[in-house]
Amino acid sequence: MTSRRREAPPAAVGEAQAGRRPLAWGPYEDLAGWLRGLAIAVAVGGFLALSGAFVDRDAAMGLRLAYWLPMMAIGALWGGLVARAIFPQDEITDGAAPRLWLRSFLAALAMGAPFTGLVWAATWLAFGHQIPWRGLPYLFGSVFILALAMTVLNTLVESRRQAMRRLSAVPAPPKPVRFLERLPLRLRGADLHAIEAEDHYLRLHTSRGQDLILMRLGDAVDELEGLEGAQVHRSWWVARAAIDGVRRGDGRAVLTLKDGVEVPVSRTYSRQLRAAGWY
Repeated sequence: MTSRRREAPPAAVGEAQAGRRPLAWGPYEDLAGWLRGLAIAVAVGGFLALSGAFVDRDAAMGLRLAYWLPMMAIGALWGGLVARAIFPQDEITDGAAPRLWLRSFLAALAMGAPFTGLVWAATWLAFGHQIPWRGLPYLFGSVFILALAMTVLNTLVESRRQAMRRLSAVPAPPKPVRFLERLPLRLRGADLHAIEAEDHYLRLHTSRGQDLILMRLGDAVDELEGLEGAQVHRSWWVARAAIDGVRRGDGRAVLTLKDGVEVPVSRTYSRQLRAAGWY
């Protein structure tokens, strides 16, 4: 008795379908990422305080540190929230991706607008002088440039980290093919070429010869996941690596296996096999 069950496209039968693991953008995918972004911001804040950038250079170092370090820490937290809203969770950080740099530009704009007001107020409280209203566009430009630089810096750091993680990742071992455990002892370790349905039995074509087992072809196909092959006829399943040649005639194809066995391809599966590049 043969199986007539509907099969999946040949290219999908027996091939591992690895799920795509979502990746969050930048340093904001977990607690360690937030801390990493905060550390970068504080380090940049220390440099700005030492250089006296954007503040009164005659001010005491302690005052400059008290101004820049909290400011950069708040900026890192605010930047993290903005990044989670603008950067998709499944976008892999790629330094050459144009869309990523466009998103960095948009993130800097979103960070710059509210932070300009914070910088204006903090400068007034820390140094006692108020930036006039006509100076706000200049202040916004300075804040935007700093926000863009921090966004790009975090993007580059995360791109490097993700690339190193992908290179060092150990691929998962392939899952064993369950059907191979059903092979008779004398065929264990042989290459499976094809399976042919004969009434209630299956004839196994292998590199070490043939044998019969009691099983339905449909159940066998389910257990062949992990081995590249496909059902090519209602009575045949073929391993792709076992195909030695293809012959066509009368509108049908015939596959020749390495052991010389010829396998007919029915019209039901011919189009799927052709689309999958089998011939």
